[in-house]
Amino acid sequence: MNQIKRVTKKSLIASLVNTPQADFSLFDSVSKDNCFIFPGFCDVHVHFREPGFFYKETIKTGSESAVAGGYTCVCTMPNLSPVPDSVENLKVQTDIIEKDAVCKVIPYASITVGQNGKELSDMDNLASKVVAFSDDGRGVQTEQMIKEAMLKAKRLNKIIVAHCEDNSLLNGGYIHDGEYARLNGHKGISSASEYKQIERDLALAKEIGVKYHVCHVSTKESVELIRKAKAEGIDVTCETAPHYLVLNDMDLIDDGKFKMNPPIRGEQDRLALIEGVKDGTIDMIATDHAPHSLEEKSKGLKGSINGVVGLETAFAVLYTELVKKGVITLEKLVDLFSTAPAKRFSLPVKNDFTVWDLDDEYVIDVEKFYSKGKSTPFAGKKVFGKCLLTVIDGKIVYKAK
Repeated sequence: MNQIKRVTKKSLIASLVNTPQADFSLFDSVSKDNCFIFPGFCDVHVHFREPGFFYKETIKTGSESAVAGGYTCVCTMPNLSPVPDSVENLKVQTDIIEKDAVCKVIPYASITVGQNGKELSDMDNLASKVVAFSDDGRGVQTEQMIKEAMLKAKRLNKIIVAHCEDNSLLNGGYIHDGEYARLNGHKGISSASEYKQIERDLALAKEIGVKYHVCHVSTKESVELIRKAKAEGIDVTCETAPHYLVLNDMDLIDDGKFKMNPPIRGEQDRLALIEGVKDGTIDMIATDHAPHSLEEKSKGLKGSINGVVGLETAFAVLYTELVKKGVITLEKLVDLFSTAPAKRFSLPVKNDFTVWDLDDEYVIDVEKFYSKGKSTPFAGKKVFGKCLLTVIDGKIVYKAK
């Protein structure tokens, strides 16, 4: 499915008539005026923590969280144990996916062995088994190493997906180096730590001609660099996450649910991201769903580990903040969630769809999450839009309670 359909109960039944397990009574009390079928959502940046860190999340709980948010296909990042830097290590993860996943879960392989930035992973033998290559969670620090990776990826016709972070520019920071940090005595992370590595990589991508994708763009400088690169014909795409589009650093409180990497930036950065979404510089929305235990997220901004969850809140938050407020159209939002990521990463979602009641208003309650992770800056936020049903290849994998 590749388009939005406004549905009544009658037309929904027609859409589901050949769908196994269809329970039409689910829609007896659903609004007939503002219920929609969307193509299945795709998230090219999630952390399901298994193998290695199942106490944070598992393939099962992560994929259950995904379908509850309307996602039918997700791509899992490689900061796992073992790191998927070889076919043998990757198989540990894919065996669990085959057994436990309730949506399409396609893994990344790491760019470097152990994500250590010193030696390329077994890219030749991994290429056909993964969506792309990434060292997400760490920036590849040396120009020589990322160049070698790009040359190999170019030959293999795979995408390099880059977490851009120059460690030499972090200076011990843990939130954005902005007004909130200065007012409250926190150490700040400079915007340059992100955009300088993007600048380096874009020059290499232009030289080599590799397919290049930038993770979780958060700064105004990053947006401008990518905009110019696209105008020059560089094969680059990028993503941002809901929290960067909705919040700025003055929304922070000293709580781990506001701690992620890159950090929530300043208002000028947020506005630049919005413009990047509107003009097509930013291609897609990714949640960077990154669950951690309650203990790991209970130590404030300084002591908590980086990462928040987002699969079950992303669409409702952005529908509420961007579509209902007239910033972008519903069609644009669905493109960011579905069409654009599916096209760029060649994701197998043609026959998938999700049904939403956009009139449903509620407060985000983390205790109702399917994810093991409960840490989100949107806890307690009033939003519109409820996922009623998620269907993958004709099979209902989620229906609202």
